[in-house]
Amino acid sequence: MAYLIRRLMENTSNTSFLRQTYGEKEAIDKLILPPAPKKARISSRASARKKITADAVEPFHNEPLLDFSRAENRARFAEALNAVREKFGGEYPLWIGADEVETNRWLQSANPAAPSEILGRAAVAGPKEAERAVGAALEFLPQWRDTAAEKRAGILFRARTTQQLPGESNVYFYEPRGIAAVIAPWNFPLAILTGMTAAALAAGNCAVIKPAEQSPLMGALLMEILREAELPPVACQMLQGGGELGALLVRDPRVHLIAFTGSRDVGLEILRAAYDNRPGQDHVKRVVCEMGGKNAIVVDEDADLDEAVTAIVESAFGYQGQKCSAASRIILIREVHDLLLDRLAEAVRSLKIGPPEDPRNFIGPVIDAAAQAKIREYIDLGKTEGKCALEREAPGEGFFVGPVIFRHIEPHHRLANEEIFGPVLSVIKARDFDHALEIANRSSFALTGGVFSRSPAHIEKARKEFRVGNLYINRGITGAIVERQPFGGLKLSGIGSKAGGPDYLLQFLEPRTISENTLRHGFVPPEELEVD
Repeated sequence: MAYLIRRLMENTSNTSFLRQTYGEKEAIDKLILPPAPKKARISSRASARKKITADAVEPFHNEPLLDFSRAENRARFAEALNAVREKFGGEYPLWIGADEVETNRWLQSANPAAPSEILGRAAVAGPKEAERAVGAALEFLPQWRDTAAEKRAGILFRARTTQQLPGESNVYFYEPRGIAAVIAPWNFPLAILTGMTAAALAAGNCAVIKPAEQSPLMGALLMEILREAELPPVACQMLQGGGELGALLVRDPRVHLIAFTGSRDVGLEILRAAYDNRPGQDHVKRVVCEMGGKNAIVVDEDADLDEAVTAIVESAFGYQGQKCSAASRIILIREVHDLLLDRLAEAVRSLKIGPPEDPRNFIGPVIDAAAQAKIREYIDLGKTEGKCALEREAPGEGFFVGPVIFRHIEPHHRLANEEIFGPVLSVIKARDFDHALEIANRSSFALTGGVFSRSPAHIEKARKEFRVGNLYINRGITGAIVERQPFGGLKLSGIGSKAGGPDYLLQFLEPRTISENTLRHGFVPPEELEVD
């Protein structure tokens, strides 16, 4: 019977050959075509710069995940790590205007798996450097704003024409907001910083970026890439430092836009400070702000438990739970609670813990000693609020925390409500599916969520009532992919359009309308009004 059900599910799936042949009437010749060969990858930055021109830009495509079960991929990974290690110990200046600036104050970046290994150090900025950077950006802004769109990373700065009447032209268009302060997190130190910075620059704003103090070298490397791509120096400047530097940029009356990804507490403080109009400020600042999550996966009584366990392990413990999208609450319908929890514990018990350069290790270190200490405080709290179902021992050297699962957690417990940002998972029992959705929605966060169910009625109910920015059904809740799953939250998980979505760039632009009476000039405009 199990085999028959499996074949039924396979043959009725969206990708089934039988369904596409008989149900969707696809041509067999098309279905049996071999996969299209993948285009050769660009091998160096220099060749990449030659390819990316105004008249020849390859369409965007997502990079597939690397399969570490293949020996050649493991070898390439080891080779890449060795090449990077040769650059350890370097010093990275600030980038202010066209100058590299050293301050004799340094921010060290260490390997969290072996803290004695120093990757490099970055110069730290203070109020004087922040003042100089914003001033330079403000002076350069008109030139960058008026630069042709094709020179701003190939993203067109297009006008759009509104209704046309004889004797009148009406044009609706966008222009840059001004100076953008980009404040990035450490957990995706290149991807998120690059996304926010590229959006600001492509829209014609001048950017002053502040990488996270835990990951300063990635910001320095991004600046090297932008300089090699011949971005005008003052279009994007880099300051390194801690929270006090970010506060200076947020409060500066000359800054027009703040793009931030990080914790809820810092995000809310940025929002308060940004909307406080200061002397000399002639505009209302725009804030694009993502502030984390306390994400839940609901497992229904008819769910595929094999599928659910695999997805929960990846969603909760991948990257040590250091993703804003990570699963930290699992809500189980009581009929499957004990069975799934036992299987989940065994799956987590099999995970290998150790330095991430070894592809066999699934759990690596957390970012630093402060994060390690905070996570351990929550583990101690969990032992008072619930019962420890599993606690893995972690290596002594490095900032490691073994994965922990707590059962008997109630929806009102701190462990079920506060963002932990580590490999700590709370399991909550629900009476039924409605009760599970009620528990899931109790959080003040609403970033990601997941549902495992075979019931079309329950899935439809979750679509309507599970109030999160990104809802995933019968799959893991992390790893959103640009264009496929634009990413961003509701409630206290953030404000703004979703990253990777079609309207993300509009947040970095100011809309304007120009209406002109053309009759007084003695001509009637053509029907197709062209606008530069």
